[in-house]
Amino acid sequence: MDEANPWRHMKNAPRDGSRILVTVRSSEQGPAEIDVAYWSRADQFGIEGWRAADSHPGHIIGYAEPELRCWMPLPKPNAGQASEMPAPWEGDDAEELYGSGI
Repeated sequence: MDEANPWRHMKNAPRDGSRILVTVRSSEQGPAEIDVAYWSRADQFGIEGWRAADSHPGHIIGYAEPELRCWMPLPKPNAGQASEMPAPWEGDDAEELYGSGI
């Protein structure tokens, strides 16, 4: 990923529980998409991993590492302006860390 591209490799994603934007890889279930995710530590309900709860109210989605392609920080809100969601990153993977995700 080049300097002009705000997307970053998942290996550098924060694992402190802060929410970030992630590109979910395309698969048989559909095209690549953006979601808001956070790292969740292991607890009585499950193992540690990437979770998303903002996009589907009432549902917590768990993502495996290979499902997430890259990340970026949440954009700052623009007072009085509608902000658009960035497009999923569709470039070539500079480093294929975990295989194709299939």
